[in-house]
Amino acid sequence: MKTRREISAGGVVVRAGGSGAEALLAARRTRRGQLVWGLPKGNIEPGESAEEAAVREVREETGYDGAIRAPLDEVTYWYVWAGVRVHKTVHFFLMDLLGGDPSRRDHEMEDVAWFPLDEAAAVAAYDSEQRVLRLAAAAP
Repeated sequence: MKTRREISAGGVVVRAGGSGAEALLAARRTRRGQLVWGLPKGNIEPGESAEEAAVREVREETGYDGAIRAPLDEVTYWYVWAGVRVHKTVHFFLMDLLGGDPSRRDHEMEDVAWFPLDEAAAVAAYDSEQRVLRLAAAAP
């Protein structure tokens, strides 16, 4: 089976909420049609840094703009797509909300919503993103 490598970047965007910090999650459909919540992320384009890609992907997938506060974690996993085995690495950053509007997001995401930061990990579908959200909740 052919193998390829992908490197992506994404962010945990946080804002102050009425009862504490909130994290922004995005929902998309799996190939089986299930709606899953997770972090905005995407491939790093040629000539782009991981930080630039994270900011761009957050904006494209959620409609919100964020400023990077700090690196959070690097997640690595494997999956198979169209007969090709993919080894993917995603660089995640903690980001502060600058502004934006969810109506500006692309249609790759079905929905975006804010969740209490200390509860967001329980909403995220994937273990690796749950870990990233727990790191964000523990960050100063």
